[in-house]
Amino acid sequence: MRNRLSTNIISRHFQEHSSIYTFIMVLFLMGVIFGSIFVNSLSPHQKEDLFYYLNQFFGQVGEGTMVSSEELLKLSFWHNVKFAGLIWILGISIIGFPLIFVLIFIKGIVIGFSVGFLVNQMGWHGLLLAFVSLLPQNLFIIPIFIFISVCSIALSMRLIKKIFIRQSLPFQLVPVFTRYFLSYIGAIAFITIAASLEAYVSPMLMKSIILSITN
Repeated sequence: MRNRLSTNIISRHFQEHSSIYTFIMVLFLMGVIFGSIFVNSLSPHQKEDLFYYLNQFFGQVGEGTMVSSEELLKLSFWHNVKFAGLIWILGISIIGFPLIFVLIFIKGIVIGFSVGFLVNQMGWHGLLLAFVSLLPQNLFIIPIFIFISVCSIALSMRLIKKIFIRQSLPFQLVPVFTRYFLSYIGAIAFITIAASLEAYVSPMLMKSIILSITN
């Protein structure tokens, strides 16, 4: 019964907000494409400078002298928690919810630029490095950011209709905000998994790839 109930809740959530999910995912993909195209607009000197720092980072990874896994876990966790928290707060603020679209677009640009730059400079090796360094954690991070964005936008639109348009919609404040708060708590749980992958799995995979390239 519990499994069936949770499945019905999840299914109803996606059905109710399918249009927002579609728009957010398209916006994110547009950011990824824009970021990958932006790589080509860099001057050769800028590419050389970036690749120099990238080589230094890869050297630290290969030698095992980079930041400890525990420190990387903290940095990744707090960075993503604050990013998701900002989206969550923008949803409550009502008028700030358009910034959520900007944040998702920028997130797509960052990932697209990272992958595009590695491929541009290193070819298939760069694609492989991008795969092992970005994919493990982003398998959790991106869906969670999209989920919390949709929840935030849906809440803002509901509040706007209730407060400004004065629609007589059924709106019980405590249950709605309780679910909204629980969505953020659930996001934090998945962010913890993603941060653990970024701290312990990605560096190990990157080290093995870097050593195989250099040897």
